[in-house]
This record gives sequence, C-alpha cells and structure tokens, in this order.
Amino acid sequence: MPQWYKNLTTALAAHGLLPRGAFHVGPEDGAPEGAGTILLTGNAGPGMWRAFGAARPGGAHALDAWSKTVLGDIARQFDASALFPSDGPPYLPFQRWAKKAEPLASSPLGILIHPDYGLWHGYRGALAFAETLPLPSRNDRASPCDGCTDRPCLSTCPVAAFGEGGYDVPACAAHLRTDAGADCMAQGCRARRACPVGQDYVYEPAQAEFHMAAFLNSRS
Repeated sequence: MPQWYKNLTTALAAHGLLPRGAFHVGPEDGAPEGAGTILLTGNAGPGMWRAFGAARPGGAHALDAWSKTVLGDIARQFDASALFPSDGPPYLPFQRWAKKAEPLASSPLGILIHPDYGLWHGYRGALAFAETLPLPSRNDRASPCDGCTDRPCLSTCPVAAFGEGGYDVPACAAHLRTDAGADCMAQGCRARRACPVGQDYVYEPAQAEFHMAAFLNSRS
C-alpha cells in the first residue's frame, strides 16, 4: 500500500472513517479541474457514528457539517481539496466514483453493495489531489448478489416497497409514519437488515434511527 494512502488511513481512523478506494481521474469522471487522483472517504459499521456522537454539532444537517469540518481539516493537512455529496447543484457523481474506486455493485434495493460491508456503508466525501498518486491494489470481486438465490431483501419489506419495478418510495415513507413502521424507524430498514452480507457492520440502533429520520424528513 502506498505511504500516502497509509497516512490518510491513520488520519481518517481517528474519526471512525475509512479510505474507500482511489482512482486516477479521466475526462469522463466529471471531477473538478486540476484533479489527478481522487480518494473516496466514508464509513462501514458503527465507528463513524461513535466519533460523530462524541463531537455532535447541532443544526439540521449535523452529520454533513461534522463531515465537512473533519475532512476539510484532513484535506488541508494533506494538501488536497475536500469534495462532498451535498455540494451542488450540479452534484458530483459520487456513486459512479465509488464503483470506480471499489468493487461495488447495485443491489436489488438500489443501494450499492460491498463484498465485505454489505449494505452497511456510506460515503462522507472525497479528497482530490492534483498529483497522479500511486494507487493501492484493487481487490476486484463479484457482487454478492450474483450468488444469492433467496433474495430476502425483496421479500421482507412489510409493504413490498422493493421489487423488480424498483423502489416505491411513497409506500415506504407512508409505512414509516405509522405505528407498524416503528421497527424500521428504530432498527433500520427491515429489507436492508435481511441481507446476509456484512452482518458484522450493521449500524447500531441510534445510527439507523438517525438515518431513517433523515430520510423521512426529506419526504416532508
């Protein structure tokens, strides 16, 4: 692993974050002008949530604010520019970058699935470097969904919000607003929890509830 990547891994770990792969920028990537290498940063499991909870800022977008503070400081330390999914419009193509940086695939739920983390991961930002830096080896693997015949993620939702036709967002949101949706609100999406991949990284209840509330608020 290149030394710059090791150093960033250590800096991110102090905040419960992980490097989520890196790639050399091409003209098709929609990256800011002058960027030569982009490193994705994010979380898997509850580590980030614990660090965020220890320094919890107030405000309506507390996690975004915390991410910008932490990654902004790290960017300055490593002579990089910090980029965020919430910046825009126009918005940066973080999901496309993620697939270029790591072995990810779209799951039946529409969430990107990781071979180790399953559905329990996210992206908090990216660091853009002007240099074309040496990259760590990429461990390409097949999507875990390819060998999953039972597909419990598609049969577990109480209101059948997930199916071959896509994600029925209104049905999901309506269910969460009822007493019957209390389990999903408190523990996280039941369909997501049904996936057998990455069970060691399942979010803690408080983290799951935070994200579910944010989703529901976005539907108001």
